[in-house]
Amino acid sequence: MDERGDSGQPHSGEGPRDGAPRAADARPPAPPGARPPRKPREPGSGILVGRPFGVPVYVAPSWFLVAALITWVFGGQLDRVLPELGAVRYLVSLFFALAFYASVLVHELAHTVAALRFGLPVRRIQLQFFGGVSEIEKESETPGREFVLAFVGPLLSLVLAAVFYGTLYLVEPGTVPGVLLAGLMISNLLVAVFNLLPGLPLDGGRMLRAVVWKITGTPMSGTVAAAWVGRALAVAVLVGLPLLTQTDVLGEPPENTGGMDTVFDALLAAILAAIIWTGAGNSLRMARLREHLPELRARTLTRRAVPVEGATPLSEALRRANEAGARALVVVDTHGTPQGIVRESGIVTVPEHRRPWVAVSTLTQDLTDGMRVPADLAGEPLLDTLRATPASEYLVVEETGEIYGVLSAADVEHAFVKAMARPS
Repeated sequence: MDERGDSGQPHSGEGPRDGAPRAADARPPAPPGARPPRKPREPGSGILVGRPFGVPVYVAPSWFLVAALITWVFGGQLDRVLPELGAVRYLVSLFFALAFYASVLVHELAHTVAALRFGLPVRRIQLQFFGGVSEIEKESETPGREFVLAFVGPLLSLVLAAVFYGTLYLVEPGTVPGVLLAGLMISNLLVAVFNLLPGLPLDGGRMLRAVVWKITGTPMSGTVAAAWVGRALAVAVLVGLPLLTQTDVLGEPPENTGGMDTVFDALLAAILAAIIWTGAGNSLRMARLREHLPELRARTLTRRAVPVEGATPLSEALRRANEAGARALVVVDTHGTPQGIVRESGIVTVPEHRRPWVAVSTLTQDLTDGMRVPADLAGEPLLDTLRATPASEYLVVEETGEIYGVLSAADVEHAFVKAMARPS
């Protein structure tokens, strides 16, 4: 599965949890908070294990639980195939778990390389419960690129399965290398097939989205279609997987299936169904949010501002603002050039009886280049600009450099939340 800071449409891609590249399927462009940190913390949840192509790769704590589960299950299979291994079979099983997740990483790196080639920034890769996720921060610009970006992950998994299959002919059957290679071949084949299922948040769902997008001309139509197919897949997995394991379709007679196996199959089906259903819902929610992002316009959210010199008493500056119907103060020099913005948070901390003796310069945030926002910015470009330079207020200017007003990060955040709550 992939993830996007899409646009939230994340691309991710492995194992049952693996899916399509996400740009933001799951992650909306966060509105700038009133007091964001000056330097954003490195994105990560888990242990940093490397930076291939400059993209950080993290192992989430949930990975260790799944690795232990794979080691235990595969160890039981080894006991039936190679009973002479004894307790050593668990070391072999652990190696299989590590090799499987290395294959998952290759799947995710395929999404990452494709995204970087298309000029899409990748926030991180995370190996986690039931697979991996490549968090791509922007949406593809065309349905063709979206299709390629989603398809390269399953394609690499199919290539790996073919490589392991070919290598089987180089080792002796019934040996540890033979069993490992067969297991890796089957697991990569399952990863590819699972991710090609045509429903979000899987890679196949992103491919379906791209096809519908191409036919209809609108990405939202593709997202709606792929999300609802994803929800149907979730129901099919929840009901169908236990039924398959209780019949001889998979080659094992029902009488050989124990009670614990039945419980395990039902639990696995429920987890997979929940992952698919949740991912499909998140994809649909983020797509609808993106429909409303153009409503976030710097020009309409900007507060009218009054220019004052730094030595002006706060009480006098507020009087001028009230007379002009303005809600912000911009400090200028003697030539009228903006120097800073009077912080709203600073004004409220000054008692009214002290305001005649407090100069506005003592409450001013000096302007930096990143705090000058063009008045015509809107939507995601506006959010990207504000995130690049976290601040509580920004100076909004016309193309000519003329002061238009002051944009409060709190106002943008409020508008962002309203957009999220508004139905499509």
